[in-house]
Amino acid sequence: MSVPARRPSALAKTLRKWRGFLLAVILPTLLAAVYFYGIAAGQYVSEARFLVRGSSSGGSSMGALGAALGGAGFKPVSEEAMAVRDYVNSEDAVREVRKSVNLVEIWRRPEADHLARLWVPNPSIEMLTRYYRMMVTSEFDTESSTVTLHIRSFRPEDSQAVAEALLRASENLVNGLSERQRGNTMQDAQREVEIAERRVASAMEALTTFRQEGRALDPTSEATANMTTVTQMEAALAQARAELREKSGFMRTDNPQVAVVRNRISALEGQIANERQRLTHGTQAAPTQLAGYERLMLEREFADKQLASAVGSLESARIDVARQQLYLARITQPQLAETALYPKAAYAVGSIFAVLCVVYGIASLIFAGFREHAA
Repeated sequence: MSVPARRPSALAKTLRKWRGFLLAVILPTLLAAVYFYGIAAGQYVSEARFLVRGSSSGGSSMGALGAALGGAGFKPVSEEAMAVRDYVNSEDAVREVRKSVNLVEIWRRPEADHLARLWVPNPSIEMLTRYYRMMVTSEFDTESSTVTLHIRSFRPEDSQAVAEALLRASENLVNGLSERQRGNTMQDAQREVEIAERRVASAMEALTTFRQEGRALDPTSEATANMTTVTQMEAALAQARAELREKSGFMRTDNPQVAVVRNRISALEGQIANERQRLTHGTQAAPTQLAGYERLMLEREFADKQLASAVGSLESARIDVARQQLYLARITQPQLAETALYPKAAYAVGSIFAVLCVVYGIASLIFAGFREHAA
């Protein structure tokens, strides 16, 4: 006698109907809940906020936060703050922090669960940096120009230590940027002074060489003196000619006094011709001497003006350098956390459930479409 087959219960039918959803959504969600609520170790967060401030020509450009934090003539600088934000996320920051804090030991504490901890006891700097970027985050607020650091670890004091080390590294970076900026300003100004000094020295050397070769300290003065002498001789010549005409009127041409005057006129005419020849012809001619001398004097004048301008720029640069300063202003100090904020179990489990539901729904629609086409 055959035993009739037992009909599956309603529960079995329901489980069979929803077995895909149970396996693809409910089971992974339950596993995630078991991990986050029963296995995952608490992660403590230490937060620090700061802004980078620099010199400002006026206080009107400062925001309310910048004015409250301190002192006229300074304002938050966004570019430098973003540079510090990028530095915090870099491998260089990891190397700097490792000098004072043992990051590997901090993220491999005994209480850390195996999934969240740093897996390798002796990681390379690249591997440590990847894990570091999961545990350390930095955000930049464009409105207030503040940078916010969040450091996670498995002990409150560890998070605080890492945050403090990062702040010190950031301060060193800002001080280095400020020192480099001031150094570049002074170097440029000093370089201009050195160029101007070399130009002045070259102009003086050229002028000295000209005077030695031309045997003239001041060709302009000498030319003026020579022209004065020629003018005086021409005046004497005119006077002698007048005297000759006067004496020729009542004396015989062979009179000794007339001969004396004629000799004087001849001597003056010859001397005047020689002086004019010397002033206008040859390498020592006055035009040539004056042209070269005036060119050298003009070069010296320009060199002196360039040196005076460069020295003034150097003094202005020194004043600007005294005012040019970047510094990191701490808004909030790293504090010891009292409770573990991570992992956010409810948020994580809910997110996993929601994502799996969406994926399951899309997959169900795709398979349903395949079955319709097959039928």
